[in-house]
Amino acid sequence: MEVFATALPALDAAFAMILQPHVLGFLVLGVVMGLCIGVFPGLGGIAGLSLLLPFMFGMEPVTGLALMIGMVAVVPTSDTFASVLMGIPGSSASQATVLDGFPMAKKGQAARALSAAFASSLFGGLVGAAFLTVFILAARPIVLLFQTPELLMITIFGLSMVGILAGTIGEGASSGALRMSTYDMPYLVDGLKLVIVGLGIFAIPEIVALLRRDKAISDHTPLGGGWLEGVKDWWANKWLSVRCSLIGVVVGVIPGLGGSVMDWIAYGHTVQTAKDKSGFGSGDVRGVIGPESSNNAKEGGGLVPTLLFGIPGSGSMAIFISAVALLGTGSIEVGPSMLKNNLDFTYAIVWLLALANVVGTVICIAASGGIAKLTEIRFALLAPFLFMIIAFAAFQSRQEIWDLVALFGIGLLGILMRRFDWSRPAFLIGFVLSAPAERYTNQAYQIGASRFRRGFEEGIEYVFSPIVIVLIIITLLSVVIGLRQAKNIQAEGAVASGSKRAPLIFLLAVTGYIAVAYWNSAIIPDFARMDRVFPVFVATVALVGCALLLVQMVRSDETAPIFADREDEEAEENVHGLWVTLGWFASLLIASALVGFILALAGFLLLFIRIRAGKSWGYAVAYTAAGIAFICGMAWTLNRDFPPGLLQDLVDLPWPLT
Repeated sequence: MEVFATALPALDAAFAMILQPHVLGFLVLGVVMGLCIGVFPGLGGIAGLSLLLPFMFGMEPVTGLALMIGMVAVVPTSDTFASVLMGIPGSSASQATVLDGFPMAKKGQAARALSAAFASSLFGGLVGAAFLTVFILAARPIVLLFQTPELLMITIFGLSMVGILAGTIGEGASSGALRMSTYDMPYLVDGLKLVIVGLGIFAIPEIVALLRRDKAISDHTPLGGGWLEGVKDWWANKWLSVRCSLIGVVVGVIPGLGGSVMDWIAYGHTVQTAKDKSGFGSGDVRGVIGPESSNNAKEGGGLVPTLLFGIPGSGSMAIFISAVALLGTGSIEVGPSMLKNNLDFTYAIVWLLALANVVGTVICIAASGGIAKLTEIRFALLAPFLFMIIAFAAFQSRQEIWDLVALFGIGLLGILMRRFDWSRPAFLIGFVLSAPAERYTNQAYQIGASRFRRGFEEGIEYVFSPIVIVLIIITLLSVVIGLRQAKNIQAEGAVASGSKRAPLIFLLAVTGYIAVAYWNSAIIPDFARMDRVFPVFVATVALVGCALLLVQMVRSDETAPIFADREDEEAEENVHGLWVTLGWFASLLIASALVGFILALAGFLLLFIRIRAGKSWGYAVAYTAAGIAFICGMAWTLNRDFPPGLLQDLVDLPWPLT
């Protein structure tokens, strides 16, 4: 009864909180933004939230939550457009939808497939929100008992070693010792910023990949009729939708497991439980209903470790955690403290998630015709605009030209990770968890040492509490199961194997960086040893993992999945080379350093549209003027500046040129 006595007032307060007109307005705005981003294959919620991150600082908490939840909730719904209309997975979590959704579109049943998918997504999203509500009610008393060792084990459960090492760049949290940085380059002293890592790892690789194909995202595919028939299909298979929604919730709870795994589990369950399996792969609507139900339900499941422990259940949740810390006065912290001190905000997230799914489904159905036309625009006309927005968002992290340099460098890393099928969500989760993992490690070490000085039994009782032992067992089981299933699961869907050479060189380069990071941390002096322990341990584990992977590469045949290489797989589709495409963006970076961002952007847009897109000078001038007007309007509204260059140091220019 005490649980309900605490929860019911919080639920009521949360409901009243989100029904304010301006909150609902920001929710709809977030849904629309998520819809626009989800249409482009590969961008997804991580890129969307990364774009929002710089503007969350100081925003009213419930307003910021509405904007973010609106975007996160609708992306798994809107990425269905790419899967059905284009035959391209809108994200790694919508790969299975392509198998039956795209054949239905080619039969003229695109509307039927989309409506079945939207109905399934709506139901799955509501199931996820309901599960989250019940789980918070049941788990809150237990979570509030967690101390530092338990929180450390929960953090370790979702770790990625390479991402953690990237997160340790800069001053150490304990004594301020420098790691993989120097005061000669002050930019790295404060470490890399999440907004740049998120955009570089996810948005840049997908934009470059689509741009290299130099065509519209899809050929013209008429939607056809059958909107109501798709809803009837969902109702006829409602119990399949229930089962797959529960699969999505359960998989979503496990940090870092990923939507791509969940998608195929749900599709496999759909096929296995069907009496007639002959239609799958050629346009069976059940092949759309099952994966789409689990796809949206996983967002509710992913919020369980996020809200209860501050451990991101997915890459988008990693961005979400950092964004929440920026809201208001910065007093809201996702995890046990939120359950204890801000329970109304916790339930506001639940209500917003449910409401966003309803709003998102309605908007997706209403806007389907226009979205279908958007996918027919040649991507060479969209890419400069998208990159302009990404560069502007990245610059807001520190407002230095080095922000753009970091974006370009991490974008190159993201391109290589995508090429060789290294898990980018795992990298991002490790990056976000590096700070709390080191903090909990230092705290547990200091408190544990104090307890051991009082007595051995007291120290053991603190370090190995029953909850810690259970979490250790779960972590070990997840590692063992993951290693056994690794050969059957690829990070971002099936990727054809190439030659041994390129993947091996990339592995050696990563190993080299880890070795340098180990050496750099090992030489930290003893007076700052607490800043040395964590990165040395992480680098040691990562080096062991790289050594094992290297042995496996040497012993395996080049057709093994370990040699996945998208460059060979996409060679026929790519019209332009990687380095030529990157050269355009590198030229924008160099020009920004010389003459400032706005002047460089104007030249970039003009020449790109004229030369790369092949449009007339008149079209290029109009496009450039519209782009500059848009970005200046955004900067003026948000009271932001643009990156200056050497020209601005020599000449006093008016805004926005300064």
